[in-house]
Amino acid sequence: MKFTSGTVFSIKRDCPPTAGCTTSEAIHRTAALSAFVFSLAAHTDISSETYAYPKLLLVADGEAQSYESDGRTWALAEGDALVTPVDVPVGIRSREGCVYTELILAKETYMNEQIKAGEIVRLAELLPTQDGKIVNMDLAHNDGMKLALMSFAAGTGLDEHAAPGDALVFALEGEAIVGYEGTEHRIHAGENFKFDKGGRHYVRADQPFKMALLLVRT
Repeated sequence: MKFTSGTVFSIKRDCPPTAGCTTSEAIHRTAALSAFVFSLAAHTDISSETYAYPKLLLVADGEAQSYESDGRTWALAEGDALVTPVDVPVGIRSREGCVYTELILAKETYMNEQIKAGEIVRLAELLPTQDGKIVNMDLAHNDGMKLALMSFAAGTGLDEHAAPGDALVFALEGEAIVGYEGTEHRIHAGENFKFDKGGRHYVRADQPFKMALLLVRT
């Protein structure tokens, strides 16, 4: 997976739109998952295309409108997620500019019932914060990937461990301490962090914190 491990970064800061253009960059490609970062400048458009597999859009910054050729539209803003319908022409356009991550999922991917094709969700609102607990929700998984949400109450955390593959953190709400290979980093909502396969890491929440975790097995 692209990105440098062991440092806090931000997809929305590091992938700004280029005036008058749409840009895309592949960050991961396997049979189980292809992932891209798209940056749309103001008043740009990606024409409708039809796919036989689900695509999950995670909006990092700005606003966009996804649309079908029959006129149906979805208004997307920072923090929103959308699973696009399968076998239907779908495009996306932006009036003010937008940065988003697109996950192209294998057909055999399990999808949680909390996310349905054609419905916008705010990831941070899908699971609660519960005193003294960590709440976990698997959104999508197949043999080669998993996308999960985690909600940490203040004072909770994950002990040091190593993941079975590369992992990308999307901080959704609040802030927390991420320890990685002996160094601590503070991550805030809207920022990202990458763990390499086998990298020793932990999470410590000194306030309520929510994140999405994309794990890819290599």
